[in-house]
Amino acid sequence: MIRLGLIVNPLAGIGGAVGLKGSDGAATVSRALALGAEKKAGLRTLQALKLLVPLQEQCEFVTCPGEMGAIWLEQAGLSCTVLDLTLVAANQTCREDTLEAARLMLKEALDVLLFAGGDGTARDICSVVDNTLPVLGIPAGVKIHSGVYGITPVASAEVICQLVKGGLVDMRESEVRDLDEDAFRRGVVRARHYGDMRVPAVGHFIQAVKQGGAEVEELVLADIAATLQQEMEDGCLYLMGSGKTTQAIMAAMGLEGTLLGVDAILDGQLVGCDLNEQGILALLDNYPIRQAVLSVMGGQGHIIGRGNQQFSVTVLTRIGRDNINLVSTKTKITALAGRPLVIDSGDSRFDTDWAGTMEILTGYQDRILYPVG
Repeated sequence: MIRLGLIVNPLAGIGGAVGLKGSDGAATVSRALALGAEKKAGLRTLQALKLLVPLQEQCEFVTCPGEMGAIWLEQAGLSCTVLDLTLVAANQTCREDTLEAARLMLKEALDVLLFAGGDGTARDICSVVDNTLPVLGIPAGVKIHSGVYGITPVASAEVICQLVKGGLVDMRESEVRDLDEDAFRRGVVRARHYGDMRVPAVGHFIQAVKQGGAEVEELVLADIAATLQQEMEDGCLYLMGSGKTTQAIMAAMGLEGTLLGVDAILDGQLVGCDLNEQGILALLDNYPIRQAVLSVMGGQGHIIGRGNQQFSVTVLTRIGRDNINLVSTKTKITALAGRPLVIDSGDSRFDTDWAGTMEILTGYQDRILYPVG
Protein backbone atom coordinates (compact mmCIF):
# COMPACT_ATOMS: atom_id res chain seq x y z
CA MET A 1 0.00 0.00 0.00
CA ILE A 2 1.41 3.36 -1.10
CA ARG A 3 0.52 6.24 1.23
CA LEU A 4 0.07 9.52 -0.65
CA GLY A 5 -0.46 13.00 0.74
CA LEU A 6 -2.29 15.67 -1.29
CA ILE A 7 -2.24 19.44 -0.82
CA VAL A 8 -4.00 21.67 -3.34
CA ASN A 9 -3.54 25.42 -3.53
CA PRO A 10 -6.95 26.25 -5.02
CA LEU A 11 -5.82 29.78 -5.92
CA ALA A 12 -2.72 28.71 -7.87
CA GLY A 13 -2.68 30.14 -11.37
CA ILE A 14 -5.69 32.35 -10.80
CA GLY A 15 -3.91 35.45 -12.07
CA GLY A 16 -2.72 33.96 -15.34
CA ALA A 17 -5.83 34.08 -17.51
CA VAL A 18 -6.54 37.69 -16.54
CA GLY A 19 -3.02 38.84 -17.38
CA LEU A 20 -1.64 39.39 -13.89
CA LYS A 21 1.48 37.26 -14.51
CA GLY A 22 1.16 35.45 -11.20
CA SER A 23 -1.05 34.75 -8.22
CA ASP A 24 1.08 35.65 -5.19
CA GLY A 25 -0.49 37.70 -2.43
CA ALA A 26 -4.01 38.44 -1.26
CA ALA A 27 -4.19 41.68 -3.29
CA THR A 28 -3.38 39.86 -6.54
CA VAL A 29 -5.95 37.15 -5.78
CA SER A 30 -8.64 39.73 -5.01
CA ARG A 31 -7.91 41.60 -8.21
CA ALA A 32 -7.96 38.39 -10.25
CA LEU A 33 -11.34 37.39 -8.82
CA ALA A 34 -12.70 40.88 -9.50
CA LEU A 35 -11.59 40.50 -13.12
CA GLY A 36 -13.58 37.27 -13.40
CA ALA A 37 -10.79 34.74 -12.97
CA GLU A 38 -11.80 31.13 -12.32
CA LYS A 39 -10.06 28.65 -10.06
CA LYS A 40 -8.38 25.97 -12.16
CA ALA A 41 -5.98 24.22 -9.75
CA GLY A 42 -8.61 21.80 -8.47
CA LEU A 43 -9.64 20.77 -11.95
CA ARG A 44 -6.02 20.14 -12.90
CA THR A 45 -5.66 18.05 -9.76
CA LEU A 46 -8.75 16.09 -10.76
CA GLN A 47 -7.13 15.34 -14.14
CA ALA A 48 -4.27 13.64 -12.32
CA LEU A 49 -6.40 11.84 -9.75
CA LYS A 50 -8.62 10.19 -12.36
CA LEU A 51 -5.61 8.23 -13.64
CA LEU A 52 -5.10 6.79 -10.16
CA VAL A 53 -8.64 5.41 -9.81
CA PRO A 54 -7.76 1.95 -11.27
CA LEU A 55 -4.99 1.68 -8.65
CA GLN A 56 -7.08 2.79 -5.67
CA GLU A 57 -6.77 -0.56 -3.91
CA GLN A 58 -3.01 0.01 -3.75
CA CYS A 59 -3.13 3.65 -2.66
CA GLU A 60 -4.08 5.37 0.57
CA PHE A 61 -4.67 9.13 0.51
CA VAL A 62 -4.24 11.73 3.23
CA THR A 63 -5.44 15.21 2.34
CA CYS A 64 -6.75 18.59 3.49
CA PRO A 65 -10.37 19.72 3.87
CA GLY A 66 -12.46 21.12 1.04
CA GLU A 67 -10.79 22.72 -1.97
CA MET A 68 -7.35 21.94 -0.55
CA GLY A 69 -7.84 18.28 -1.44
CA ALA A 70 -10.87 16.39 -0.13
CA ILE A 71 -13.34 17.71 -2.73
CA TRP A 72 -11.21 16.57 -5.65
CA LEU A 73 -10.55 13.10 -4.24
CA GLU A 74 -14.28 12.73 -3.62
CA GLN A 75 -15.09 13.78 -7.19
CA ALA A 76 -12.55 11.26 -8.49
CA GLY A 77 -14.19 8.53 -6.39
CA LEU A 78 -11.12 8.02 -4.18
CA SER A 79 -11.43 7.56 -0.41
CA CYS A 80 -9.15 9.51 1.89
CA THR A 81 -8.27 10.53 5.42
CA VAL A 82 -8.81 14.27 5.97
CA LEU A 83 -6.40 16.19 8.17
CA ASP A 84 -7.71 18.25 11.06
CA LEU A 85 -6.72 21.53 9.45
CA THR A 86 -8.42 24.75 10.49
CA LEU A 87 -8.18 27.32 7.71
CA VAL A 88 -7.00 30.80 8.58
CA ALA A 89 -10.02 32.33 6.82
CA ALA A 90 -13.32 30.65 6.10
CA ASN A 91 -13.80 32.12 2.63
CA GLN A 92 -10.34 31.88 1.06
CA THR A 93 -7.18 29.83 1.58
CA CYS A 94 -3.80 31.47 2.02
CA ARG A 95 -0.09 30.71 2.26
CA GLU A 96 -0.34 29.96 5.99
CA ASP A 97 -2.84 27.18 5.25
CA THR A 98 -0.36 25.51 2.88
CA LEU A 99 2.44 25.78 5.45
CA GLU A 100 0.30 24.27 8.20
CA ALA A 101 -0.91 21.49 5.87
CA ALA A 102 2.72 20.62 5.04
CA ARG A 103 3.61 20.52 8.75
CA LEU A 104 0.73 18.12 9.42
CA MET A 105 1.73 15.95 6.46
CA LEU A 106 5.17 15.41 7.98
CA LYS A 107 3.49 13.50 10.81
CA GLU A 108 1.66 11.11 8.47
CA ALA A 109 4.41 8.64 7.40
CA LEU A 110 3.83 9.35 3.71
CA ASP A 111 5.58 7.69 0.81
CA VAL A 112 5.06 10.69 -1.49
CA LEU A 113 3.52 14.13 -0.96
CA LEU A 114 1.58 15.37 -3.98
CA PHE A 115 0.78 19.06 -4.23
CA ALA A 116 -0.91 21.22 -6.84
CA GLY A 117 0.23 24.79 -7.37
CA GLY A 118 2.93 26.95 -8.88
CA ASP A 119 6.37 28.08 -7.84
CA GLY A 120 5.02 29.96 -4.83
CA THR A 121 3.36 26.80 -3.56
CA ALA A 122 6.56 24.84 -4.17
CA ARG A 123 8.46 27.44 -2.11
CA ASP A 124 6.02 27.03 0.77
CA ILE A 125 6.17 23.23 0.67
CA CYS A 126 9.97 23.30 0.48
CA SER A 127 10.26 25.63 3.47
CA VAL A 128 8.58 22.97 5.62
CA VAL A 129 9.37 19.64 4.00
CA ASP A 130 12.86 20.37 2.62
CA ASN A 131 14.23 16.91 1.65
CA THR A 132 12.64 14.86 4.43
CA LEU A 133 10.22 13.04 2.10
CA PRO A 134 9.64 12.66 -1.65
CA VAL A 135 7.35 15.30 -3.20
CA LEU A 136 5.80 15.68 -6.64
CA GLY A 137 4.03 18.74 -7.98
CA ILE A 138 0.93 18.84 -10.17
CA PRO A 139 1.46 21.98 -12.31
CA ALA A 140 -1.32 24.50 -11.73
CA GLY A 141 0.43 27.88 -11.48
CA VAL A 142 1.33 30.71 -13.80
CA LYS A 143 5.06 30.40 -13.17
CA ILE A 144 6.52 26.89 -13.30
CA HIS A 145 10.27 27.30 -13.11
CA SER A 146 10.85 24.73 -10.38
CA GLY A 147 11.98 21.24 -11.28
CA VAL A 148 9.59 19.53 -8.87
CA TYR A 149 6.58 19.32 -11.21
CA GLY A 150 5.43 16.90 -13.84
CA ILE A 151 5.25 18.32 -17.36
CA THR A 152 1.44 18.11 -17.15
CA PRO A 153 -1.02 16.90 -14.49
CA VAL A 154 -1.31 13.63 -16.40
CA ALA A 155 2.49 13.27 -16.43
CA SER A 156 2.57 13.71 -12.64
CA ALA A 157 -0.04 10.97 -12.29
CA GLU A 158 1.92 8.69 -14.62
CA VAL A 159 4.93 8.89 -12.28
CA ILE A 160 2.75 7.74 -9.37
CA CYS A 161 1.25 4.97 -11.51
CA GLN A 162 4.75 3.71 -12.35
CA LEU A 163 5.66 3.77 -8.66
CA VAL A 164 2.54 1.85 -7.60
CA LYS A 165 3.06 -0.71 -10.38
CA GLY A 166 6.67 -1.29 -9.38
CA GLY A 167 8.29 0.52 -12.30
CA LEU A 168 11.75 2.03 -12.07
CA VAL A 169 11.20 5.48 -10.62
CA ASP A 170 14.33 7.58 -10.09
CA MET A 171 14.83 9.82 -7.07
CA ARG A 172 16.26 13.23 -7.96
CA GLU A 173 17.24 16.35 -6.07
CA SER A 174 15.37 19.10 -7.93
CA GLU A 175 15.50 22.85 -7.53
CA VAL A 176 12.70 25.04 -6.22
CA ARG A 177 12.87 28.39 -8.02
CA ASP A 178 10.53 31.35 -8.11
CA LEU A 179 10.32 34.66 -9.95
CA ASP A 180 9.96 38.05 -8.36
CA GLU A 181 6.42 38.78 -9.59
CA ASP A 182 6.66 42.55 -9.14
CA ALA A 183 9.85 42.61 -11.24
CA PHE A 184 8.26 40.25 -13.77
CA ARG A 185 5.33 42.65 -14.25
CA ARG A 186 7.91 45.33 -15.07
CA GLY A 187 9.43 43.03 -17.70
CA VAL A 188 12.39 41.95 -15.56
CA VAL A 189 12.96 38.20 -15.17
CA ARG A 190 14.58 37.64 -11.80
CA ALA A 191 14.54 34.06 -10.49
CA ARG A 192 15.91 32.84 -7.20
CA HIS A 193 16.85 29.41 -5.91
CA TYR A 194 14.94 28.65 -2.70
CA GLY A 195 16.05 25.09 -2.01
CA ASP A 196 15.89 21.52 -3.25
CA MET A 197 13.41 18.71 -2.76
CA ARG A 198 13.53 14.99 -3.48
CA VAL A 199 11.32 14.20 -6.45
CA PRO A 200 10.34 10.81 -7.93
CA ALA A 201 10.68 10.79 -11.71
CA VAL A 202 10.49 8.16 -14.41
CA GLY A 203 14.14 8.22 -15.34
CA HIS A 204 16.50 7.70 -18.21
CA PHE A 205 17.02 4.00 -17.49
CA ILE A 206 13.70 2.94 -19.03
CA GLN A 207 14.57 4.96 -22.12
CA ALA A 208 17.98 3.32 -22.33
CA VAL A 209 16.46 -0.16 -22.23
CA LYS A 210 14.28 0.69 -25.26
CA GLN A 211 17.46 1.71 -27.07
CA GLY A 212 19.14 -1.57 -26.24
CA GLY A 213 21.22 -0.30 -23.32
CA ALA A 214 22.34 -2.75 -20.66
CA GLU A 215 24.09 -2.56 -17.33
CA VAL A 216 27.54 -3.99 -16.80
CA GLU A 217 27.14 -5.48 -13.35
CA GLU A 218 30.76 -5.10 -12.23
CA LEU A 219 30.76 -1.40 -13.12
CA VAL A 220 27.42 -0.78 -11.45
CA LEU A 221 28.54 -2.50 -8.26
CA ALA A 222 31.68 -0.36 -8.28
CA ASP A 223 29.52 2.77 -8.65
CA ILE A 224 27.27 1.69 -5.78
CA ALA A 225 30.32 1.01 -3.62
CA ALA A 226 31.87 4.38 -4.47
CA THR A 227 28.68 6.25 -3.55
CA LEU A 228 28.25 4.41 -0.27
CA GLN A 229 31.88 5.03 0.68
CA GLN A 230 31.47 8.74 0.01
CA GLU A 231 28.35 8.88 2.15
CA MET A 232 29.70 6.92 5.13
CA GLU A 233 29.87 9.04 8.26
CA ASP A 234 32.62 9.01 10.85
CA GLY A 235 31.58 7.37 14.11
CA CYS A 236 28.64 5.56 12.51
CA LEU A 237 28.39 1.77 12.74
CA TYR A 238 27.49 0.12 9.41
CA LEU A 239 26.02 -3.38 9.46
CA MET A 240 26.61 -5.01 6.10
CA GLY A 241 24.08 -7.66 5.12
CA SER A 242 24.73 -10.78 3.13
CA GLY A 243 24.97 -11.05 -0.65
CA LYS A 244 27.16 -10.35 -3.66
CA THR A 245 26.27 -6.66 -3.80
CA THR A 246 27.34 -5.90 -0.25
CA GLN A 247 30.37 -8.16 -0.72
CA ALA A 248 31.43 -5.96 -3.65
CA ILE A 249 31.13 -2.87 -1.46
CA MET A 250 33.33 -4.49 1.18
CA ALA A 251 35.89 -5.47 -1.44
CA ALA A 252 35.98 -1.91 -2.81
CA MET A 253 36.82 -0.75 0.70
CA GLY A 254 39.65 -3.26 0.93
CA LEU A 255 37.81 -5.32 3.53
CA GLU A 256 37.20 -9.06 3.54
CA GLY A 257 33.51 -9.48 4.10
CA THR A 258 31.39 -12.53 4.79
CA LEU A 259 29.36 -13.44 1.70
CA LEU A 260 26.53 -15.14 3.60
CA GLY A 261 26.86 -13.34 6.93
CA VAL A 262 26.61 -9.93 8.56
CA ASP A 263 29.72 -7.80 9.11
CA ALA A 264 30.19 -4.49 10.91
CA ILE A 265 32.26 -1.50 9.79
CA LEU A 266 33.27 1.55 11.82
CA ASP A 267 35.41 4.34 10.34
CA GLY A 268 36.52 2.10 7.47
CA GLN A 269 37.57 -0.80 9.71
CA LEU A 270 35.97 -4.16 10.43
CA VAL A 271 34.72 -4.33 14.01
CA GLY A 272 32.64 -7.50 13.64
CA CYS A 273 32.54 -10.49 11.27
CA ASP A 274 29.82 -13.02 10.58
CA LEU A 275 27.68 -11.66 13.41
CA ASN A 276 24.62 -13.38 14.82
CA GLU A 277 21.62 -11.56 16.33
CA GLN A 278 23.18 -11.29 19.78
CA GLY A 279 26.45 -10.04 18.34
CA ILE A 280 24.61 -7.31 16.44
CA LEU A 281 22.63 -6.29 19.53
CA ALA A 282 25.84 -6.06 21.56
CA LEU A 283 27.32 -3.65 19.00
CA LEU A 284 24.12 -1.60 18.94
CA ASP A 285 24.50 -1.13 22.69
CA ASN A 286 27.88 0.49 22.14
CA TYR A 287 27.22 2.55 19.00
CA PRO A 288 24.10 4.75 19.12
CA ILE A 289 24.65 5.98 15.53
CA ARG A 290 24.14 3.07 13.18
CA GLN A 291 22.90 2.06 9.76
CA ALA A 292 22.34 -1.19 7.91
CA VAL A 293 23.18 -1.93 4.28
CA LEU A 294 20.93 -4.60 2.77
CA SER A 295 20.78 -5.95 -0.76
CA VAL A 296 17.77 -7.11 -2.77
CA MET A 297 17.55 -10.85 -3.33
CA GLY A 298 17.59 -11.58 -7.05
CA GLY A 299 14.48 -13.15 -8.56
CA GLN A 300 12.45 -13.04 -5.36
CA GLY A 301 12.87 -9.45 -4.19
CA HIS A 302 13.31 -10.21 -0.49
CA ILE A 303 15.14 -7.63 1.59
CA ILE A 304 14.38 -9.23 4.98
CA GLY A 305 13.89 -12.89 5.85
CA ARG A 306 16.00 -14.68 3.24
CA GLY A 307 19.60 -15.32 4.17
CA ASN A 308 19.76 -12.46 6.66
CA GLN A 309 17.68 -13.67 9.60
CA GLN A 310 20.34 -12.14 11.86
CA PHE A 311 18.42 -8.94 11.19
CA SER A 312 15.61 -9.94 13.52
CA VAL A 313 12.60 -7.77 14.35
CA THR A 314 14.38 -6.72 17.54
CA VAL A 315 17.50 -5.71 15.61
CA LEU A 316 15.58 -3.93 12.86
CA THR A 317 13.42 -2.05 15.35
CA ARG A 318 16.50 -0.76 17.12
CA ILE A 319 18.16 0.25 13.86
CA GLY A 320 15.01 1.93 12.51
CA ARG A 321 13.50 1.94 9.04
CA ASP A 322 15.04 5.32 8.18
CA ASN A 323 18.52 3.89 8.78
CA ILE A 324 18.20 1.04 6.26
CA ASN A 325 20.19 1.49 3.04
CA LEU A 326 19.00 -0.75 0.21
CA VAL A 327 21.41 -1.49 -2.65
CA SER A 328 20.76 -3.27 -5.95
CA THR A 329 21.41 -3.12 -9.67
CA LYS A 330 18.53 -1.87 -11.80
CA THR A 331 18.73 -5.09 -13.81
CA LYS A 332 17.83 -7.03 -10.68
CA ILE A 333 14.92 -4.70 -9.93
CA THR A 334 13.66 -4.86 -13.53
CA ALA A 335 13.61 -8.65 -13.31
CA LEU A 336 10.98 -8.39 -10.57
CA ALA A 337 8.55 -7.21 -13.29
CA GLY A 338 6.87 -4.74 -10.97
CA ARG A 339 6.50 -7.06 -7.98
CA PRO A 340 7.14 -5.24 -4.69
CA LEU A 341 10.11 -5.93 -2.47
CA VAL A 342 9.36 -8.46 0.25
CA ILE A 343 9.78 -8.28 4.03
CA ASP A 344 9.25 -11.68 5.65
CA SER A 345 10.39 -11.14 9.23
CA GLY A 346 8.01 -13.68 10.76
CA ASP A 347 6.06 -10.85 12.43
CA SER A 348 3.13 -9.87 10.21
CA ARG A 349 2.48 -6.63 12.08
CA PHE A 350 6.10 -5.57 11.66
CA ASP A 351 6.00 -6.47 7.96
CA THR A 352 2.89 -4.33 7.49
CA ASP A 353 4.37 -1.40 9.41
CA TRP A 354 7.47 -1.40 7.21
CA ALA A 355 5.53 -1.65 3.93
CA GLY A 356 5.23 1.36 1.61
CA THR A 357 8.16 2.54 -0.46
CA MET A 358 11.92 2.64 0.07
CA GLU A 359 14.80 4.19 -1.81
CA ILE A 360 17.35 1.88 -3.45
CA LEU A 361 20.88 2.92 -4.34
CA THR A 362 21.29 1.64 -7.92
CA GLY A 363 24.40 3.39 -9.24
CA TYR A 364 26.72 6.32 -8.71
CA GLN A 365 24.62 8.83 -6.75
CA ASP A 366 21.61 7.26 -8.45
CA ARG A 367 18.57 6.14 -6.47
CA ILE A 368 15.10 4.90 -7.31
CA LEU A 369 11.93 4.75 -5.24
CA TYR A 370 10.30 1.32 -5.17
CA PRO A 371 7.31 -0.28 -3.40
CA VAL A 372 7.76 -2.65 -0.47
CA GLY A 373 4.98 -5.18 0.13
